[in-house]
Amino acid sequence: MRKQDTGFDYLRYQQLLAEAVDEKKRLELIALLIEEHARDRLAAQRASDRAAMTASTIAKVLEPSASDPSQRWLPPLSLSLRASLAS
Repeated sequence: MRKQDTGFDYLRYQQLLAEAVDEKKRLELIALLIEEHARDRLAAQRASDRAAMTASTIAKVLEPSASDPSQRWLPPLSLSLRASLAS
């Protein structure tokens, strides 16, 4: 048996399908399924776009500045490196 998707309400769709006894209700069910699938795809695309923008912003912040080396972000020294430098 296929694993149930957390965002897919099987019981709701099963009930709607059972109620779709005439052509009008079947077409309404089909339209609803198409609309909800489109909404899910749009939400996934928005999440993907947000992740891409976040990654781009982080890359811009972390990239070394060619014009001003003093503006580069440098990671903090690790404790072991500090200990070896202090010796």
